[in-house]
Amino acid sequence: MILNPIPYGKQHISDEDINEVISTLRSDFLTQGPKVIEFEEAFAKYVGAKYAVAVSNGTAALHMSVLALDLKTGDKVITSPITFVASANCVRYCGGEVLFSDIDKKSFLIDLDKIEDLLLSDSSIKGIIPVDFAGNAVDVERLKQITDKYNCWIIEDACHAPGGFFIDSKGSKQLCGNSNFSDLTIFSFHPVKHIATGEGGMITTNNKALYDKLILLRTHGITKDSSLLNENHGSWYYEMQELGYNHRMPDILCALGISQLKRASASLEKRKVIAKNYDIAFANNPNVKTPKYFEGHAFHLYIIEVKNRLGLYNYLKSKNIFTQIHYIPVHTMPYYKKLGHKVGDYPVAEEYYSNCLSIPIYPTLTYEEQMFVIEQIEQYYAKI
Repeated sequence: MILNPIPYGKQHISDEDINEVISTLRSDFLTQGPKVIEFEEAFAKYVGAKYAVAVSNGTAALHMSVLALDLKTGDKVITSPITFVASANCVRYCGGEVLFSDIDKKSFLIDLDKIEDLLLSDSSIKGIIPVDFAGNAVDVERLKQITDKYNCWIIEDACHAPGGFFIDSKGSKQLCGNSNFSDLTIFSFHPVKHIATGEGGMITTNNKALYDKLILLRTHGITKDSSLLNENHGSWYYEMQELGYNHRMPDILCALGISQLKRASASLEKRKVIAKNYDIAFANNPNVKTPKYFEGHAFHLYIIEVKNRLGLYNYLKSKNIFTQIHYIPVHTMPYYKKLGHKVGDYPVAEEYYSNCLSIPIYPTLTYEEQMFVIEQIEQYYAKI
């Protein structure tokens, strides 16, 4: 019998990770030093983007991205109701209005057909924040074909999908974060994500002007670049040119990120094996519906749809298996209800929420632990 707790997700910190952090602690820089640039360059190469900007967390990445795209008070932005609240909140931080668009019932991704219907009906929509939910990549090429007709920008929320990709219309892989079709792409390095630094995030882009603006916004809107200064009193001189924020990621966390990134591809392969085991185990179980995923899925989450979810959730918890729900639809949160959203607005998302359950998937999950999870799910349904 497995006695140790089995969470739905878990970080893996290796000796190499620890040594990298120790080395940085002994260096001259704990923040605003060379490890930040090293991590940015390595991550940009990993996803195939020209530029990357390391920030304090994924929410900061969203906030800065919306700021960089000059969202104005009253501007409208579309996102999915099935996401963490930060995907919507970043719009509110800037005074914008959030519109939700329902999800596709098979992939759980935002339904692109419904997005076009919204754009047709409202000319004040300025942008879209699609979410690569659970690791399933949005077809951003098709989304851009839609948004180009309405002059809307795209911020791809790829927090669940480093290493993921979709296949474009020419049959080529398009990595999440390469920003070939989005204006900006954001990532998170929260402990349950593929790359874990405790906190931390990244923004990728191929647009030099946006990159320069993000660099400025990340540090209080301040620059010391002599080529950008209005005046120059000496080598100490700096100017605050925008209302920016302190959204920096310190060298300590970047050192950990560099080390984690080195084994990101191997970790993704382990996630794929775990997902395949679940696929096989539940293939003929009428009580468990396994997810539909496209080629290029990054498997941040493995989400099943089940009957009597609360009963199964509590039963697994009694066996030290800690599952999770991803996510409560954002439009049903009290804050968004106060803004006029209500239950019933997005029926596919709400139906999905009533049955979804994220079960354990992370690179250090052992085969024995996974078999125990499968066995307990089967035993629960055998008893009812």
